[in-house]
Amino acid sequence: MTHRMSLYARRNVLADLGFPGAEELTAKTILAKKINDILQSRGLTQVEAAALLAMPQPKVSLLRNHKLRGISLERLLQAPTALGQNVEIVVHPSKRSAPARIAVAA
Repeated sequence: MTHRMSLYARRNVLADLGFPGAEELTAKTILAKKINDILQSRGLTQVEAAALLAMPQPKVSLLRNHKLRGISLERLLQAPTALGQNVEIVVHPSKRSAPARIAVAA
């Protein structure tokens, strides 16, 4: 069977590959990357990070290893504030030419 690549590519590779919940997973991945970058730059152990983030060390281990299925998007949105970072959520109308989407910039 021959498959043709679409010339139209979305901005979300996971959605293009058909992952269920791709937008949420992408948002969680971007947030986790930012959180992990901060934890690494501060040289924090998982136990120290757990105390700062108010989450159990096993969850920090999942976060550090990008295993995000057991960690809610809400929790990942709260974590940067515990690390002294601002989190902003902006809602605005989508363009008519593009479907509405969720995007995270970190």
